Amino acid sequence: MVIVLKQNISDSEKENIKEFLGEHNFKTNEIVGQEQAIIAAVGRGAVEPRDVQSLAGVENVIPISKPFKLASREFNPQNTIVEIKNSFGQKIRIGGQRLVSIAGPCLVEDENTLMEIAKIASNSGACLLHGDAFKPRTSPYAFSGLGEEALKLLKKAGNTYGLPVVSEIISEDDIPLFEKYDIDVYQIGARNMQNFDLLKAVGKLNKPVILKRGYACTIEELLMSAEYLLSSGTDKVILCERGIRTFESATKNTLDLSAIPVLRSITHLPILVDPSHAVGIRDKISPMALASIASGADGIIIEFHTNPSKARSDANQALTPEMFDKLMHDVEALAPVVGKSVVHIRKDLVKKSVENSKVKDSEKLTCAYSGKRGAYAEQAVSRYFDENAEAIPCSSFKEVFKTVLEGKADYGMIPIENSLGGSVYDNYDNLSLFEDVSIVGAMHLRIQHALLAPKGTKITDIKRIYSHPQGFAQCEKIIDSYNWEKIATVSTATGAKMVADFDSKENAAIASSITAGYYNLEILQDDIQDDPRDYTRFVIIAANHISQNKTLLSKNPNMATFMFSTENKSGSLCEALGVFQKYGLNLTRLESRPIAGQPWHYWFYADAELKETEHQNIEYVQKVLNELKSVAEEIRLLGVYSEAGYNI
Repeated sequence: MVIVLKQNISDSEKENIKEFLGEHNFKTNEIVGQEQAIIAAVGRGAVEPRDVQSLAGVENVIPISKPFKLASREFNPQNTIVEIKNSFGQKIRIGGQRLVSIAGPCLVEDENTLMEIAKIASNSGACLLHGDAFKPRTSPYAFSGLGEEALKLLKKAGNTYGLPVVSEIISEDDIPLFEKYDIDVYQIGARNMQNFDLLKAVGKLNKPVILKRGYACTIEELLMSAEYLLSSGTDKVILCERGIRTFESATKNTLDLSAIPVLRSITHLPILVDPSHAVGIRDKISPMALASIASGADGIIIEFHTNPSKARSDANQALTPEMFDKLMHDVEALAPVVGKSVVHIRKDLVKKSVENSKVKDSEKLTCAYSGKRGAYAEQAVSRYFDENAEAIPCSSFKEVFKTVLEGKADYGMIPIENSLGGSVYDNYDNLSLFEDVSIVGAMHLRIQHALLAPKGTKITDIKRIYSHPQGFAQCEKIIDSYNWEKIATVSTATGAKMVADFDSKENAAIASSITAGYYNLEILQDDIQDDPRDYTRFVIIAANHISQNKTLLSKNPNMATFMFSTENKSGSLCEALGVFQKYGLNLTRLESRPIAGQPWHYWFYADAELKETEHQNIEYVQKVLNELKSVAEEIRLLGVYSEAGYNI
């Protein structure tokens, strides 16, 4: 059962609750959340929930009906996030709205091959390195690993490229070796899923564990095995679907993709998929990897090799480096469609020691945004910085710029355009107004609007709708069908908060479904936007005198934004655009805005996609800038930066 504690509970009351449960043969585990604390009580003791409910300090008691207690959603309604720190000090998070890719060979073979695989994995987009030192093989004559030497090489490769390492442990006797080389993630393979002594021993270590489903095991049996790990002490369990054995012989196993949404509904644990072992056929792995992500997986485990034909284990299922790189690009394109962001190793942290890369809480990065808690801009901050930055709410876009300029925030998250609603003109104007602010990054966020209202509201009760003007533009069909009065707010989340404050069934908001939980509103209808391909492009801004000292943003730019004006005469704009053509730059966007105080004069904003060969050549952009100056009246470089998913 789950015992929800009152916020003002005393230490003595808490100890009394634990003592009472212990007397009735329950094991207890206290979990402290941001807003409330709970005690998880697991055991076969005979006690009525109402007896626990009557204890001082208890707010509520939730019985858990599932045989897997700690792994159930009844125990933890929120998705568990497993954090793994790499050698550069970056926290890799598995779960939530993130996608991770784990890659490497089946077995560690030699140092040179492993180092090359780790380099390719890091460059292509993987964030953890897999390689086994011990491998239970069907044949006693097959290569089964290098043992201790493999763990040593694996850790060396992982530390070099900032990749936490994953390796399969097959015996309790190997725990000292795994601890000696500080293996980051312990993998329990399919053959050992029900090796309960091994599960209990590994669980006591409180290390992250990837638990693979046995090829003849049910979903409930998988979760019961997870329960062994959880009840033994670790709270860092990651499930992995790797295919089950059926009568089908066309593939190595049958990948049970239905297990992903089923697991998602009954457990809070993160879920990975290993399509390499599931299908066992090289050219079938990438499609199933993408299908896994579309099904809701939090990540994939992929085997690849520099020379698959010479791999000493599972050669038929090892991707080539080229195939792996293409798969990673496809994952990048798919991620925003399913509302997730891909986790990357921060390249700019390479060669920094763990000690030098530590950030004290008082020095945590900050990023300002416009709106209230739950705003899409706040979600963008979380996605882009992977929760390594504190989001600071502001009352307007202009306040975000001022906050950044005054050094009260390191960065600002600014929406610049939407695929349905068009440009956010206020922020184009702000970019021209605040000359000491530059664009240092950009990203796309998929927008999924919901209709929110006070609990008990019927859609026919609504007379007024609150949202940002972009929210109205993106949901015209439902608004027009009910003829609601539109009341514009500074952000969608601000509108949701206003509806909650008014507490009238005549009011509703168009905002993210996430805000419903923040403001105690009911979701009357989800996904109400006119078009499912609804994306907002955000740019990250920083003050020019501050951003140069920050190392968090990418040093591999693929975009540049120019702002210029031309003479009011025939052909002047064409001449300016000819400069971009001369240098072979693809303009992905051209926007114009009137210049304040200069009637019929305009600022032109041009986003240019940089050539791959020029990614790190700032001098190349400078040449474009210099030539533009010869044909334009005024010009300013707004930023040279990296944009994730700019080709959506």
